[in-house]
Formats: sequence, C-alpha cells, structure tokens
Amino acid sequence: MKDQSKHVSIDPTSVATSNFIRTIIDDDNRSNKWNGRIETRFPPEPNGYLHIGHAKSICLNFGMAKDYGGVCHLRFDDTNPEKEAQEYVDAICDNVTWLGFEWGKHLYYSSDYFDRLYEFAEYLITESKAYIEELTADEIREYRGTLTAPGKNSPYRKRPATESLDLFRRMKAGEFPDGEYVLRAKIDMASPNINMRDPVIYRIRHTHHQRTGNQWCIYPMYDYTHCISDALENITHSLCTLEFEDHRPLYDWVLDQLVDKVPCHPQQIEFARLNLTYTVMSKRKLIQLVTDNLVDGWDDPRLSTLAGVRRRGYTPRAIRLFAERIGVSKADSWIDMTVLEDCLREDLNASALRRIAILKPLKLIIDNYPEHQEEDCFAPNHPQQPEWGKRTVPFSKILYIEQDDFMEEPTKGYFRLSPGAEVRLRYAFIVKCVDVEKNTRGEIEAIHCIYDPDTKSGTAGADSRKVKGNIHWLSLKHAQPAEIRLYDRLFSDPYPDSGDKDYKKALNPDSKKIISGYVEQALIDAKPEERFQFERNGYFIADRYDMTPGKLVFNRAVTLRDSWGKTAHA
Repeated sequence: MKDQSKHVSIDPTSVATSNFIRTIIDDDNRSNKWNGRIETRFPPEPNGYLHIGHAKSICLNFGMAKDYGGVCHLRFDDTNPEKEAQEYVDAICDNVTWLGFEWGKHLYYSSDYFDRLYEFAEYLITESKAYIEELTADEIREYRGTLTAPGKNSPYRKRPATESLDLFRRMKAGEFPDGEYVLRAKIDMASPNINMRDPVIYRIRHTHHQRTGNQWCIYPMYDYTHCISDALENITHSLCTLEFEDHRPLYDWVLDQLVDKVPCHPQQIEFARLNLTYTVMSKRKLIQLVTDNLVDGWDDPRLSTLAGVRRRGYTPRAIRLFAERIGVSKADSWIDMTVLEDCLREDLNASALRRIAILKPLKLIIDNYPEHQEEDCFAPNHPQQPEWGKRTVPFSKILYIEQDDFMEEPTKGYFRLSPGAEVRLRYAFIVKCVDVEKNTRGEIEAIHCIYDPDTKSGTAGADSRKVKGNIHWLSLKHAQPAEIRLYDRLFSDPYPDSGDKDYKKALNPDSKKIISGYVEQALIDAKPEERFQFERNGYFIADRYDMTPGKLVFNRAVTLRDSWGKTAHA
C-alpha cells in the first residue's frame, strides 16, 4: 500500500498556540454545550509499552484539560486479556507521570464497566439491535463485502431476540468454546462504511483476566466498549487519531441506542497521528523488535518507546515542547527526527551541567612540565550560568586528549594539534607539539608537547598570545574510566514504517557502539538520569539502571548542534 502521508519539514522555532480542537472547545464553551465542563481521557491498551506517538496524545489530552481547567482520565482499555499484563499497566502509569501529568482520582479500567456493558448488550438484543451470530470468522468476513461491494445479511440476522438473549446468557455462563458464537450489532450490511456492517461487539474468550480473574469468559470489543466507557465517565471531548475517523459513526450509533441509559454523548474528534522519521510506531513491530532480540528490551535507548527515549536522555520538557511545536492537525505528515532532537538540545543547552569526557583517548605528555607537579584549573559548570559556579579540573604532566584533536599531516583549515602547531588546552595552558611517539606497528601512542607556563587561563597575561585551536583534555592520573554508549538512529531509512517495506532490513548496524573512555572527577558523584553536556561531544545521561558508585555508564542522548560534533563523533 502506498503511503499517502506528506513529507514535510516543521520549523523547530515555531510554537503551536492554537489548533482546530481548541476552536471546537472554544465554540462549545461559548454555546455552553457542556456547561463549561471539559473532561478528556487517555485510553491506552495495556498490551505493550507506549511510544513517542502516544506522547503526543498524552500531551494533547492532559494539556487540553489543564488549559481549560478540566480533568483528564487515565483509562486502560483492558478488553483483550490474552495480550495484556500488569507490567504494561505499571509502565504506562510511569510514563504519564514522568511526562509531568497527573490523573488524580480519575484512574479507570474498561473492566470496571463489564457489568454495565453486558447489561447494555442484553438491552440491545431485546430491542432487536443485536443478535447472536453462528457464522465463522471467515464467513463473517465474506458476508461483510468489500469497500466497493455491499455486504449481505447473515442467515442468523433475523434470529428472534428471545433466542439471541438465551444464547448470549449461555455464552456468559461458559457453555460454549471460543469462536462458537459472537454477538453482532444489527445496523446496515449495505452501509458504505464497512464498520457499520453489523460489527461484532462481543466474543467468547476463556482467558484469565488480570483484574477480573475468571469471572468472565466473554469480552466486549473495543468499538463497543470505548464509547460507552467515555459516556459513563462523562467525557466531553473524546480525542483520538485519524484511523478512528471511520469508526465515529459506530461510536455515535451505540450511544444513540443507549441515549436514556448513559449520562452523556461525548463528541469524538480525530487528529493526525505522529509519524516520525527513522522510527517505527506500530506496536506490533515494536513487539517484534523486542521479542526477536533485535533491541535490548522495551527501554532500549534506540527505540521510540517512552521508556527508551527516557533512558536515551530525553527530558519530559523536551517531549512536551516537541508535542507543542508539531501542533495538531487533520492531515497526516512526517515529522523529521531533527525536530525532536532540537527540542532536546534546546532544553539541555539551558539545563545541563558541562563536563569533560575523552571518548577516544590519546596520551599527551608535556615534556617541560615538572614530573610530580599538579595544579588546579577551573572550568565553569555552565558558560551562560555564572551563578552555578566553577569546578576544579586537575592538571598534570601526562594528559588524555581526543584522537581526533591530533593530525600528523593536517588538512587545510585544521587548527587543532599537529607537529609544530600550538593549541590552547581549554581552561589551562598553550602547548606546542614537538614530537610523536609510535609503536612498532607505526601507530601513534603519545604526543609530546612543551607548554608555556605564562598562558594559564584565568591568570594575568594569559591572553597575551592568541592561538586558533582549543581542545579539551583530562589528567591521566585523575581521569575516571567510564563506559560510553554512543547511540544513533535505529534505522538507516527515514521511512522504515511506510508502505510495504520490510522494516527489519532498514536496521542501522551502527546504531549502538560501546566504548571505554574517561571522564572528569566531578562525574564520580553523578546520579542515575543526571544529564550533562560533554564538551564538544554531545549531551549524555547517566544510565538509570547501570550507573553505580563503582561503575560509570553514560548514554549519548544527542550530538551537539555544531558540525564538528556531528562529523567527528556521529
């Protein structure tokens, strides 16, 4: 199937201040449709982990309720016990809280309404609005017709209501095996909307439910359950993605039949789902990636799951900013990954402490520096936040620098260290390369330099000599070994989830690299999930699980905006 979404760019500096949903709510408030009341809901299925697309819906539903002084419910659509687990419930609650939203007393489950849903189903049967079907699943599909050809009535469509009611009660009592019967709504088999062609609203499933145990062996379908749950909770605006647009007539039909039995008839409003480049959003495909061990679990930092992006280093504020900037529309489009990355850079640029890390260490020896001398250099914790103070960076004779900061045969425009060249060691002295030490294989093992003791940063006369190059460093004696995880995009194809592509063939073999590097002493006390800018290397987070007092582990969240950071350490 050809993907119809538009590939568009979003201005990362723009902020969505209004959208068509706000216009609807504003009109409702002016007409006093809901007496000024705004209640929304976020209704996930507990059959997997939430992804970045769900974050858009979370921010929209909770954000709208907050902006209009209303409330947002968190409701689990737990009507398919074969695929559901408490693990997913806990993870979803954690995700919503992490994003900064609270549901208060408004935590619900569709299973809370199983008794009422069953009661309403019996009512539909007695009103000849539903009947028990004996056709097999394949036969039901055959009778339903196609998008261009109408369906035809089931031979059981005229079954007497009393007979259907008896069979339905016996289904509930567990007399029949899975698949023997289903309950179908009686609507219109010739409807141009295939969802209205007598949809199934109950099926038999002899499966243990995580909340109701073995109380039920029949379970309602989503389209039947969702609208009634909304109505029972007095939801005013039921916000959902565009794939449910064709289901809206069924949503309204069910509530119209129950007009005297439910407290209200919410308005379903559809918006475009999030399509993000270099990711997959299909829950089925995410499950495959996890179960086939193509990633390291649901919280793999390369995944689009909220657990994954959190472990990657994304902040709740960056996610909320992203949701705001991409806005809400009725048209499907692709959002470039750089929009999300820029939101994170913007947040971390303002909030992340600066630290030094050496990812690819090369030894630098200062020949004219006293053998056992050490001294303190001072680096700001944040260059734009002087009130955050400075930290001490020890200096000594033998240092580590980045391999990329030395080139034996420099190219044009290269201003870092090379034979005979001078650079400033950031926060310290100017040094000049005087020799290169190699092993028997011709590999560079160390750089020998001399330093100018009158050029220490922060001292009088330090700026009397100007050099173009400025590189970072760590004292070998004081550098702390660390595991550095360099994450890149999981897919090499920007649209792995579009059309009929085999998304697994687009997996990026270089999406995860683990290296042994060094970090400065100040990071010994870093707490799990604390974020830093490693100067010139990008933004990193202390891993929330693997970071321990005896082991330093940092994940790269995103590279720096500058071209050097992207080319040298991408």
